[in-house]
Amino acid sequence: MTMTRQPHRRRTPITVLSLLFIVMTMTLGPTSSSAAETDWWTPVARPAPDSQINVTGEPFKGTDSQGEVRGLVDAHNHLMSNEAFGGRLICGKPFSALGVTDALKDCPEHYPDGSLAIFDYITHGGDGKHDPVGWPTFKDWPAYDSMTHQANYYAWIERAWRGGQRVLVNDLVTNGMICSVYPFKDRSCDEMTSIRLQAKLTYDMQDHIDKMYGGTGKGWFRIVTDSAQAREVVRQGKLAVVLGVETSEPFGCKQVLDIAQCDKEDIDKGLDELYDLGVRSMFLCHKFDNALCGVRFDEHGLGTAINVGQFLSTGTFWQTEKCTGPQKDNPIGEASSEAEEDLPAGTEVPEYDEDAQCNVRGLTGLGEYAVRGMMKRKMMLEIDHMSVKATGRVLDIFEAEQYPGVLSSHSWMDLNWTERVYSLGGFVAQYMHGSEEFSAEAKRTDALREKYGVGYGYGTDFNGIGEHPAPRGANTSNPVTYPFKSVDGGSVIAKQTTGERTWDYNTDGAAHAGMIPDWIEDIRRVGGQDVVDDLLRGAESYLGTWGASEDHKAGVNLASGSTASASSSESNPFTSYAPSRAVDGKPDTRWASDWSGDQWLRLDLGSASLVKRVTLDWERAYGKAYRIQLSTDGTNWQSVWSTTTGDGGLDTARFSGVPARYVRVQGLERGTEWGYSLREVGVYSK
Repeated sequence: MTMTRQPHRRRTPITVLSLLFIVMTMTLGPTSSSAAETDWWTPVARPAPDSQINVTGEPFKGTDSQGEVRGLVDAHNHLMSNEAFGGRLICGKPFSALGVTDALKDCPEHYPDGSLAIFDYITHGGDGKHDPVGWPTFKDWPAYDSMTHQANYYAWIERAWRGGQRVLVNDLVTNGMICSVYPFKDRSCDEMTSIRLQAKLTYDMQDHIDKMYGGTGKGWFRIVTDSAQAREVVRQGKLAVVLGVETSEPFGCKQVLDIAQCDKEDIDKGLDELYDLGVRSMFLCHKFDNALCGVRFDEHGLGTAINVGQFLSTGTFWQTEKCTGPQKDNPIGEASSEAEEDLPAGTEVPEYDEDAQCNVRGLTGLGEYAVRGMMKRKMMLEIDHMSVKATGRVLDIFEAEQYPGVLSSHSWMDLNWTERVYSLGGFVAQYMHGSEEFSAEAKRTDALREKYGVGYGYGTDFNGIGEHPAPRGANTSNPVTYPFKSVDGGSVIAKQTTGERTWDYNTDGAAHAGMIPDWIEDIRRVGGQDVVDDLLRGAESYLGTWGASEDHKAGVNLASGSTASASSSESNPFTSYAPSRAVDGKPDTRWASDWSGDQWLRLDLGSASLVKRVTLDWERAYGKAYRIQLSTDGTNWQSVWSTTTGDGGLDTARFSGVPARYVRVQGLERGTEWGYSLREVGVYSK
């Protein structure tokens, strides 16, 4: 979910002849069963009236010549966010048993002219006024710049599928603070209650579509819970739907005045519940710092508003520090916001140093427990929205464990992390930017995808209160021309019509999810076929990351419980900093040396083993320069890895396999005024 502000855009009325409307309605009547018998992609009986799909031809199914699935992947969408934030912020439904006339209608308070569409003018500016009528006229919505109206009607998702999309991640989303301050609501603001409802309704939507195709399992919308199941769905030419979660306080893990409001038991219970619901990927923090991790900031006036929300939710504003590497969090928005009026008297949003753009809050101890809990359950972790400090620690943990399940689904991580994500086996998607911006960014990272042999994805963030591609104009030199062929070559796509409204990408932009094929065609015309080819490999790459996460086996730590000795150990009357504390498997104990540079820690593994990898989890007192040495006899040592630029945290040293019984960490230069301090050392054969 990405919230952005942009100027309001008015729409001109569209008049349609009533005769045309009657003919169109007749066209949308039930399809005969004989057609369904020959055309598996055609429903037995679509509700009438309903939206048109405006795509002809059989959807591509099967695999390519290399045996890989083909298709586009929307890695970040919010099908059910109309049920979030109290149920009245996103207006309209993705489906309704009562039909399109019930699904595609505005919120009650938006009538008669949008004067009470408060969130519209908070996100748009202007007065928020608009024609509230949806079906059948759709004068003002859905539109590329209308952030609070339904953009994921099931028939529009169907059009995206028919146009080549084969994987869709439905992120169940909400925010308790937005819900509490928004004046219109008709249900609880509890985040987990909303997540449960959205999961249920996603399964209900699957049943709704199945019914059109003649029964359970026959529809094109298939919720999947493992990568093999997803591959089979894509091989059949259908849409594999993955459940994710993007919320600010998962499992109730908020923090108030820096005090966690959850514990490890809450995390385990929450992860188990989400897994049982079918959730396979999630964010651990979003918008507000919580008990698990700090967030990447928002900019401009929206950033100010969210910082206010952070204070109201947690009792603390964002706090910054100077970044230690090339990665940085977004500059905090310092523009004024109407949200400041909600602050207690005498409380003001702080000013921030331009040279300090990183969140002081990283991954907490509870956050690390949650990360490892997700790894245990073979779930994929979304790092977008995490602070630089939190993301760095997550990547360190995944590298130490060789765990590939890391996702960046909509351009909210610092782009300097991209290669680390790819090197782990993770997946990257870009936000649904306009074709020019999207193509430029895709080409910038093309060499990395070539290096790692991966495809590319997009995150539309529809219904996530984010902006979408504006029209480039009918007079552009290379407009989308209708009809055109789908990206996989299997279908022919005409302009999309719902009710009395027909959308043209050149003049309407990405107004709803049904315009995804049109946007892809615009990218092809602007960015070229190579960009589209990378996108067509997206489904294979996403499922590759998922499958590798499922297949991951934790390496055996040869150092666990080994005999440890050291050049020195810091003396403390209240606790022990003995060498054995670095191999006891407990993250809250540590070995600490005397305060001098030339110190070492030695491990006796008990017998010779092939050693390929050593992990070092440093406490605040870390080694700036040190080397890893191996020995078979404890006398003759071979240096296999070294650094002079250590910066603490969790380091992973990889090298060609060497038989060894003894492992020595030899300190050469301290990173602080203290000695060397290691929480845990890992030694692995793979």
